[in-house]
Amino acid sequence: MLARIRQGDEQAFDTLFRRFYAPLVGLGESLLKTRAVAEEIVQDVMLEVWRRRESIRLEESWRAYLFRATRNRALNELRHFGVEKRGEPWARGAESADATALSGLVNAELDAAVAEAVNALPEPVREVFSLSRANGLKYSEIAQVLGISVKTVEARMSRALKELRGRLAAWLPDAAEAGDTGDR
Repeated sequence: MLARIRQGDEQAFDTLFRRFYAPLVGLGESLLKTRAVAEEIVQDVMLEVWRRRESIRLEESWRAYLFRATRNRALNELRHFGVEKRGEPWARGAESADATALSGLVNAELDAAVAEAVNALPEPVREVFSLSRANGLKYSEIAQVLGISVKTVEARMSRALKELRGRLAAWLPDAAEAGDTGDR
């Protein structure tokens, strides 16, 4: 078949195309998660085979050659997509990139402030808070785990929330609206 394709036999190429098109699209789609792009890649691979028909060297079967070429192009497409995604904030403009960077800094500061405030809670209060918020346990489950009453869990959680509101007042929307920006 290689000899016939090298001589420009369109029927041989058509046979090759029809035989491998669907499995190659399946491979591309499994890598790219989108059929349309997978079809474009397979068409590009087959077009390249036709263009380079006189110089193609098959060191293995057509199947292995075409699957490797399709896989490589799909991986290149994924890399290209990743580069586009990483460059997107810069492509939207400096203001958008600055806003994204600022938002990231604010979020990092807020995360640090929350962690610091939680760590400053008394141990029994922090333990109840963590079991509730980090582990998603209900008050009755926390009471069972710690061997305390549900009322004690409620009291400790109330204290935790009150102390956290106090320590994080500068970060809360109500404080900003009232003009109290505090010291972050």
